[in-house]
Amino acid sequence: MADVVLQSITKRFGRVTALDGVSFDIKDGEFFVLLGPTGAGKTTTLRVIAGLEKQDGGSVLFDRAPADALSPADRDVAFVFQQYSLYPTMSVYDNLAFPLRSPMRKTPEAEIKQRVAEVAEKLRITHLIERKTAHLSGGEMQRVSLGRALVRNPRIYLMDEPLSNLDAKLREALRVELKHLQKVQHSTTLFVTHDQVEALTMADRIAVLREGRIVQMGTPQDIYDRPATTFVAQLVGTPRINLLGATCANGAVTISDSPLSVPAQNNLPSSLTLGVRPEDVQPQAEGEFEGRVALVEPLGVETVVHIIVGGQTLTSMVPGMSPLRRGDEVRFHIAREHLHFFAPDGGRIV
Repeated sequence: MADVVLQSITKRFGRVTALDGVSFDIKDGEFFVLLGPTGAGKTTTLRVIAGLEKQDGGSVLFDRAPADALSPADRDVAFVFQQYSLYPTMSVYDNLAFPLRSPMRKTPEAEIKQRVAEVAEKLRITHLIERKTAHLSGGEMQRVSLGRALVRNPRIYLMDEPLSNLDAKLREALRVELKHLQKVQHSTTLFVTHDQVEALTMADRIAVLREGRIVQMGTPQDIYDRPATTFVAQLVGTPRINLLGATCANGAVTISDSPLSVPAQNNLPSSLTLGVRPEDVQPQAEGEFEGRVALVEPLGVETVVHIIVGGQTLTSMVPGMSPLRRGDEVRFHIAREHLHFFAPDGGRIV
C-alpha cells in the first residue's frame, strides 16, 4: 500500500475546468472519501490518480515520489467502476482471476486459486464461482467487480460510486463489509460518492468537492459538527439542516418572519443564516417555543416532524414513533449549544 498526495491538480476539458487546484493527501492504510454532487469532479480526480487522464497542472505523488510520468499499468492501482467492468462470457472465477493472470504479475495458479477463494468467501459469492457473469443479478455483478479489485494487492484502491446501483439492503450490507475488509487488510482506499450516508459511515476522513474545488476536509465528525459553508451543511445530515434567514441586534438572533430568537454570540453580523440540525429541534412539554405540526413522517426508529412557526417551517427529528399528528399544537426547545452561524455569503462564522 502507499500514501498518495495530490498537489494543486488542475484539469480542463475545453473551456470547462473540471478540477481547479485540488490538493489533498491520503495516508497509508486510510479510507478516504471524496464527497460531492454530480459534476463536482470526483470521477475526474480518480482518473487523474490512475493515469487515465493527464492533468493540465499539478502533480500526483505515490510515497512522496512523482507518479505523473508513470503509465496506468505502472501506477499499480485497482479501479472499481460504477458500471460493472466484467467479461460476460467468463465465469465468476475467471473474472476474479483475470487481474492475477496478467503478464506483469505471472501469479502461480495455486496462489490464484487461493486468493480467489478467499475473496469470494469474503464477498459471499462462493456459490456463484462457476456461473457466467452474464447470468448474474446487478448486486452479484457488483460484488464480482469489487472482488476483481480486492483479489489484488495494489498501491491504492480507487472506487467510483461502486454501491450506487444496488438496492438499499444490499448497499447497507456491502458498506459494512467493505469497511471491515479495508480495516483488516489495512488497504489505502479512495472512495468516491455523492451519498452522505456512505461518506459519514465509512470514511476516516472526507474531502468535500464542489465545482472542482475542495471546500472542506476533515473527519466525519468535523464535517457534520462544524460545516465550513451552508453547502456542506446541506450536503451532510438526513433530514437536511434547517437554514433560516436571521438578523442580529441587541444581543439576540431573531429568525426572519417568525417569533423565534436565540442569544447571539460575539461578533455576529447584522444579517446572517442560522443553521439548526433537525435533532436539535426537540418537542417537549416545557419547550420555550410554540408551533403547529404541518406534517409527520414516521420512519420506525425515528420520526420526522415539520413544525410551522410564523412564516417558517422547522424540521425536527425525534427518536421512535411520535404521538404527534398534523394540526397539533406543539412546544419545543432548540439546543443552543449546537447552533451554526453562517455569513450571507454562506461561509461559517467561527
